[in-house]
Amino acid sequence: MIGDVNDADDEYRVGEVARMAGVSVRTLHHYDEIGLLLPSGRSEAGYRLYSRVDLERLRRILFYRELEFGLDDIGGILADPDEGADDHLRRQHRLLRDRRGRTQELLSAIEDEMEARKMGISLTPEEQLEIFGTEKFAEHAQEAEHRWGDTDAWKESQRRSAAYTKDDWIAIRREADENIQAFARAIEVGEPADGPVAMHLAEDHRQHIARWFYDCSPAMHRQLAELYVSDPRYSATWDEIAPGFSRYVHDAILANAQRSRSDPD
Repeated sequence: MIGDVNDADDEYRVGEVARMAGVSVRTLHHYDEIGLLLPSGRSEAGYRLYSRVDLERLRRILFYRELEFGLDDIGGILADPDEGADDHLRRQHRLLRDRRGRTQELLSAIEDEMEARKMGISLTPEEQLEIFGTEKFAEHAQEAEHRWGDTDAWKESQRRSAAYTKDDWIAIRREADENIQAFARAIEVGEPADGPVAMHLAEDHRQHIARWFYDCSPAMHRQLAELYVSDPRYSATWDEIAPGFSRYVHDAILANAQRSRSDPD
């Protein structure tokens, strides 16, 4: 838009006007050629000279152009502003409002797709809520990426999960829930964390990870177990299932890793 001008100046050459208005000289020439903005005078050398009235007209032209009016419409408004301006502005307001709604929908769709691709999944937020029962799935994925984003395991997990369908994720959730419920029953009946039942469940947990996400060695599984007791977010959530649940799973995983021949210890 046109800024302040020097009060001492009464006429402005086309280059000066172009710089003040932030448009090209070619644009001003075009406006002149179609009769939209005629300079008030010419210099002795034939250069276009614009007055303050011309600058005000240009300001209004640029205002309407910003609202995406066509040049013909702008010419009509400026020719008879009292008759046509209100109707034109109402029409353009409606069009821009509708476009804003469509643009917001498109932005939301793009953001959802970007989020899904970043997490390596192809689920909508609604499907994530339906399957995982939380709206914070993206936050959990971002936290996982922050912890393990540079590891080969994370890259492999992303590669695999990018191809999973909604049905795949339902199966993953079902398997995980069954494992959790089995751990809860083991605690309830007094099975020791280092006993065969708990270790079997720990191995099921490891195989679940290996089957769906990445090759989870016993040593890597043991590192994951440490997170269950060191991160209060895990322990607070899991201990709602049964008192001491996170510690029990941790101990079972360590016991299972210890007995595994593939464990480096």
